[in-house]
Formats: sequence, C-alpha cells, structure tokens
Amino acid sequence: MNIILWIIFGGLAGWIASVIVGDDAQLGVAANIGIGIVGAFIGGFIADKAGVGGAPGAERPTEPMAFVWAVIGAIVLLLIINLIF
Repeated sequence: MNIILWIIFGGLAGWIASVIVGDDAQLGVAANIGIGIVGAFIGGFIADKAGVGGAPGAERPTEPMAFVWAVIGAIVLLLIINLIF
C-alpha cells in the first residue's frame, strides 16, 4: 500500500512542480511520478541540511510537510534539468 501512496503523491508533487516551473506540457505521467519521487529525496536532503530535521514522516508520503518538501525538491530537480538541457 505504501508504494501506491508514493506513486500517487510522487505524481502529484511532480505535476505541481512542473506547473510551477513551466514544463507541464512537456512531461508525461511517468516523468511526473519519477520527478516527484526523486524530488522527495532531494527535498528531504535540503530540509535536513537546512536544520529543519528533514521531511517528517518521509515513510508516509501523506504527511503535509513531506509533500511540501517533495514539491520543493521536484522544483529544484526540474530547474537543474532545465539548466543541463
């Protein structure tokens, strides 16, 4: 069940980040899911280094702060991808 939640919330986080960055028309569902899940790891890393203690409930993607950090991490990931390509 947890993997399904990661896929759903990863897709939502990736989609929100792609809308904010402006890449929504270029990405598909699978890319949004991947970007959201990788963004969750990046966001957790950023939160930990900023001294916020990481994304609380990272094992539960339904936690509001975990979702916020996933979106922030996905935005960072998309900006890096846009710089490279």
